[in-house]
Amino acid sequence: MNSSVRLSLSSLRAHRRRFAGTFLAVFLGVAFLAGTLVMGDTLRASFDSMFGQATRGTDAVVRGADTITTPGEAQGVRQPVPTSLVNAVERVPGVAAAAPDIQGKGQLVGADGEPIGGKGPPTLAGNWITDPELNSYRLAEGRAPARSGEVVVNRGAAKKGGLKIGDTTVLRTPDPVEVTIVGLASFGGEDGMGQVTYTGMTRADAEKYLTAKPGEAASILVRAGPGVGQKELVDRLTPVLPKGVEAITGQESAQEDTDMISGQFLTVFTTFLLVFSGVALLVATFSIHNTFAIVVAQRTRENALLRALGASRRQVTASALTEAGVVAVAASASGLAGGIGIAAGLQALFPAIGFPFPDGGLVIKTLSMVLPLVVGVAVCLGSALLPAVRAGRTAPLAALRETAVDSSGASGRRAVIGAGLGALAVALALTGVLVSPSVRTAGFGAFLALVSFVVLGPVAATTVVRLLGGPLDRLRGVTGALARRNALRSPRRTAATASALMIGVAVVSLFTVFGASLKATMDQTVSRSFAGDLAVSTPSFGAGGSGLSPRLASAIQRLPEVDTAVGLGRGVAEVDGRGRALTVTDPAALARTFDLGTVQGSLARLGADGIALARAEADRQHLHTGDTARLTFTDGRKENFTVRAVYGRSELAGDYVITRAAWAPHRIQDSDTLVAVTLRSGVSTAAGKAAVTKVAAQYGNPQVQTRDDYAQSSAGGIDMMLTLVYALLALAVLIALLGIANTLTLALHERTRELGLLRAVGQTRPQLRAMVRWESVLVAAFGTVGGLGLGTFLGWVLVRASDGASDTAFAFAVPPARLVVVALVGLAAGALAGLRPARRAARLDVLRAIATE
Repeated sequence: MNSSVRLSLSSLRAHRRRFAGTFLAVFLGVAFLAGTLVMGDTLRASFDSMFGQATRGTDAVVRGADTITTPGEAQGVRQPVPTSLVNAVERVPGVAAAAPDIQGKGQLVGADGEPIGGKGPPTLAGNWITDPELNSYRLAEGRAPARSGEVVVNRGAAKKGGLKIGDTTVLRTPDPVEVTIVGLASFGGEDGMGQVTYTGMTRADAEKYLTAKPGEAASILVRAGPGVGQKELVDRLTPVLPKGVEAITGQESAQEDTDMISGQFLTVFTTFLLVFSGVALLVATFSIHNTFAIVVAQRTRENALLRALGASRRQVTASALTEAGVVAVAASASGLAGGIGIAAGLQALFPAIGFPFPDGGLVIKTLSMVLPLVVGVAVCLGSALLPAVRAGRTAPLAALRETAVDSSGASGRRAVIGAGLGALAVALALTGVLVSPSVRTAGFGAFLALVSFVVLGPVAATTVVRLLGGPLDRLRGVTGALARRNALRSPRRTAATASALMIGVAVVSLFTVFGASLKATMDQTVSRSFAGDLAVSTPSFGAGGSGLSPRLASAIQRLPEVDTAVGLGRGVAEVDGRGRALTVTDPAALARTFDLGTVQGSLARLGADGIALARAEADRQHLHTGDTARLTFTDGRKENFTVRAVYGRSELAGDYVITRAAWAPHRIQDSDTLVAVTLRSGVSTAAGKAAVTKVAAQYGNPQVQTRDDYAQSSAGGIDMMLTLVYALLALAVLIALLGIANTLTLALHERTRELGLLRAVGQTRPQLRAMVRWESVLVAAFGTVGGLGLGTFLGWVLVRASDGASDTAFAFAVPPARLVVVALVGLAAGALAGLRPARRAARLDVLRAIATE
């Protein structure tokens, strides 16, 4: 072992407390990153196993060849296949069995009258396939449905809805159907496929409620006979299939299902968590760098003595980096164990919230262990590099003189560089917002703004801390004045310590402002476009829910309290080769209930061959009233539609509007997403709502809301998202707290003699504790103020860039109450971080402290 390594290890043993904060910062960041990767690997393996087990008896799938995928949706709509193909498929040599697979939306109502699921994952219904090898679900209890109205539901949905065998409930298809549960099913050995709900019906009921007409299925499942491989089976099936129909192997189908359910969800989910891991590690970088910078500054004389005794610059630098490396490896290795513990905790937590996590052991891949370890070591060594180089540059003569510990202020070069970066950041952000709307350009400007804030930190520290600490002189007297002067001693150190908290607060503020802006945008959209009094909807997100019965709008229209009730359905078609969502409705009633802006042409004259377009979409397609638009539907048919109207506002109406008569020949399972209701003059909102609610109860009991309530509920998912964001960002704030506490502890160590002298001249222990706590609060206040300003600016940039780069008119909103809470949390974090250093300072022995050199 060479001399520099021995010196590093002996120094670590002697001053191990100095690196406690660094160890914890690396440990937490690596643990979160490793836990995320292990959890993702385990869930992927779980879904692979689940789908492989569930579909092991299906050797081939016959389905429509083409899909239409609309923007913002990963899963497209596929053309159904005729069930009459089953006979032709069964006659193919090597086919042992074939069965039609009818699928659609079906949402069960629980024992409490509330719908089950619908918060994102699909709510599925289909025909119960009697061949157990072809059925993805296995009958766990009870029996298969034999008569109309009998169903099998997955066990997870039954548990969640408080349902059991023999119970009678309602299935929204979306028309309400009374069903009796006769069996419970499992999927791949689990109670269900995630939080997806499933209801298995008789084939006749499935054709009646889930398809546009009898004789259609989503696909045909095929089982091969002995000795026939899946690829061979597909090759035999392909020649007998009509145009527009294809056959794929069961393995390919299972992989597609895995990618759809687990791949897309897990990619988004793990990416989301990895972003916050990155934020936590970025915050840790500042804390680690600050710790090593202070330690190096405190060792100026020690390093100078080493240089005077013959140590080279390289040896001193290597010694400092060796210390950082030992801490990095130890903390990262411990972080790997912590990450496995986090994944194990989530494995126990997920089933409690209804999400399946495998009962077996965790899946720990090499990459999931190596990557966090490498990142942890790289972050720690990278953060310590500049302080280590600075240590190597210590002159031997520094051992002969007193050295102040990092009392440097802000250099002119730093001010010029920071100001230049700030100006470039503002220019890029404004370009991406105002000149040429681009989220990428604005985002790069926002990143440069963050860098400029960090560079300018020491420049601003003196002024900002003096302003923030001004009231302390009057409120806390000498104690407050000393706290302010201590925070001003080293602007660079104060800025570096506060930067960690600043980044955490900035990200919190960014999401807070962006979330408030999204809610304001939704409220603005509903207020501006929705001219109705009531809205009937189902509380579902993503693919969840079954929608509303298309017959509900007409039933509400017959009420004497109602002037107009219009349902908005959804269809899909290709326009100019690209998938587009169609709004299926009564256009004349739509114009009376929604503010569509300036309308050219006539919405009342669309008929079965006319279409209406939003102005922005018409300009993109270069279409005008009287022109022809060619639409390709999921059934493969291509039809020409005449553009009979162009309207100005599309927020709620969508970009394309056709009548139900135009959509009827191409529909699969018809449903509405919203029924907008306008009351007659003189009818109060309360009376109208009561009447509409009574009718809606006969159609599955969907929500009936006033316009204001509908606007608020439309933004309900944003608060859920913000709650998750705040919970994840708590890790970054915790690491920032550790950085503040560690910096204070090290600063108090170098001020030991000064603290002893203060105690000797009459400062009491409570006053000393208060001085240290207020110094911590001032540092936190500096970081919090900077973070609030930066986060609000970044939020504005993101909102305005999104506004300019999309058709949606975004509203910018600053929530003062929430930002005040963020500021108070930042200040409280500073006070909390100062508790332990303050207690340690107050316990110092006065005589020993005075005698300290």
